[in-house]
Amino acid sequence: MGMGNYERVRHEFPPVYNENSRILILGSLPSVKSREQMFYYGHPQNRFWKVIAGLTGASVPSTIPEKKALLLAQGIAVSDVIAECDIIGSSDSSIRNVIPMDLQEILENAKIRQIYANGNTAKKLFERFQQKSCQRDIIGLPSTSPANAAYSLDRLIEAWTCIL
Repeated sequence: MGMGNYERVRHEFPPVYNENSRILILGSLPSVKSREQMFYYGHPQNRFWKVIAGLTGASVPSTIPEKKALLLAQGIAVSDVIAECDIIGSSDSSIRNVIPMDLQEILENAKIRQIYANGNTAKKLFERFQQKSCQRDIIGLPSTSPANAAYSLDRLIEAWTCIL
């Protein structure tokens, strides 16, 4: 298939949250671009930041400090389901040999009332690896990834309105 080679990837930057975070949004694993930037949703075509800005009436953040400030101001915590895995590039479908992220630190230090998944891969992985230990359900939202071309930005914002 010419898919490239598996690489062992470790999640190397911390979650974003504070004691005022009320919702937790989980991705699967940072993309190649996000790993280069050492921050969430770093691919310029990923619509995560546009969706959050659109929902909250904020302007779209461009720097990492702006992104962090936006999330914290809105009571949004962000992390990923995977702490470490084997993956080809940024391909969610290639993920294997998963070590799940320990989410207890966030759940113990913030009053998270609901967990959401950014995309189906994150939802399935959470249900498989963390649901039991966290004793929480997760609500799946359509992925903001550029791979989810079926969803326009407007449609994504509409689908994500439930997080508010």
